[in-house]
Amino acid sequence: MLIGNLGKDPDVQHLEGNIAVAKFPLATTETFKDRTGKLVSQTEWHTVVLWRGLAELAQKYLHKSSLVYIEGRLRTRSWDDKDGNRKFATEVVGDNLIMLDKKMDSGSPGETGTPEGNGGHEVPPGDPSEPLPF
Repeated sequence: MLIGNLGKDPDVQHLEGNIAVAKFPLATTETFKDRTGKLVSQTEWHTVVLWRGLAELAQKYLHKSSLVYIEGRLRTRSWDDKDGNRKFATEVVGDNLIMLDKKMDSGSPGETGTPEGNGGHEVPPGDPSEPLPF
């Protein structure tokens, strides 16, 4: 489970059979006090991959800086680059997406969905920067 902001607009491609896949960087930030009491922020970047219906939702509604909740699983893949060096990438394959941005023109506080259709958790009330109650 991750809550963060998109680093850029989703890159959506359509594979054979018109299957949509979206990919985007997601920044999550942790803020804490160090030993001296100074406030420190650490940002981690994650590559998120969404398939089918979620990819189409991302293309339609998400943009750079959108605040989202992503539920999913980690997938690590490897390949050989042009010089024959082994490369690895770990991605978050999203199973659930909740938009946490303020209310949009559509009147909907957030869109939820799974690859099988719409569903998922309700958008929690209150300030999205507050911790979730679960």
